[in-house]
Amino acid sequence: MIDWSVLPPLTALRALAALAQTGDTARAGAVLNVSHAAISQQLRALEDHLSLNLIDRSGRSLALTPDGQMLADAVTEGLGGIARTVAALTGQDEARPLMITATPAFAATWLMPRLPDFQNRHPGLSLMLDPTPQLKEFRPGGIDVGIRHGTGDWVGLKSELLVETPIAIVAAPGVVEERDAYAPADLVDFPWLQELGTSEASQFLSRHGVDVAVPRRLTHLPGNLMLDAARNGQGIAVIARAFVEPDLTAGRLQLLYEDRRMKGYFIVYREGALRPAARAFVSWLRKQAAQHPQDIDTVT
Repeated sequence: MIDWSVLPPLTALRALAALAQTGDTARAGAVLNVSHAAISQQLRALEDHLSLNLIDRSGRSLALTPDGQMLADAVTEGLGGIARTVAALTGQDEARPLMITATPAFAATWLMPRLPDFQNRHPGLSLMLDPTPQLKEFRPGGIDVGIRHGTGDWVGLKSELLVETPIAIVAAPGVVEERDAYAPADLVDFPWLQELGTSEASQFLSRHGVDVAVPRRLTHLPGNLMLDAARNGQGIAVIARAFVEPDLTAGRLQLLYEDRRMKGYFIVYREGALRPAARAFVSWLRKQAAQHPQDIDTVT
């Protein structure tokens, strides 16, 4: 149960969150439709109320102290949830495009071939797809649904397994010498390929006790080009096994090592109610995975 008597005034909390978002009192005032002097007054009142230093005024511009940043993050999170709920209840959010993020490799091989089916089923929905290896933050008015590879454990987010696949360490025949089995430490000195914007190669080696900051002769490439480079014998690639299963079967690539600690690709979204467009997309993803649990088209 909330003890309302200990909470600071909402106007002061809004001023702090606006300052955190905009970076100065003038822009914060413009966002809240008040003067910059009013913002300054509310911030000082908030500090007095809490007996904490929330703003660092020692420089030429204002900055949040660690306590100020912690409180601003909490206020932004709370007010953001209110804003999303109001938008959902009033229909204000319906016109905003559905925003999806996924890794380039997953977007190209699994999602894009299937998207026409979703769009045919939901012709009135607009969709924006951001193919990036970076983990995008889920903020109010931003990303609705993400598809991430990992173990499914992301703080503050709900996740459900979509496509189960371990990580495969692969190379074209002849890149490394013939051997029955390889340990991660055996592969350090060979050329490596890594998806642009990630550190998957060094992370893989680190997880297996190999003390190396960056593998030697490391080449960063977009996901689809990385797989082409691996097929052409340019190095060792770290990739979801589902993406290379046809290559392994055909002998275009050989499996050097398999890591089953990374479970696969997960549907990820913020805790709380999804807006209708996002609910429709998540439901469609589940059905697609259930119909074709092992079907991942290869990158060409």
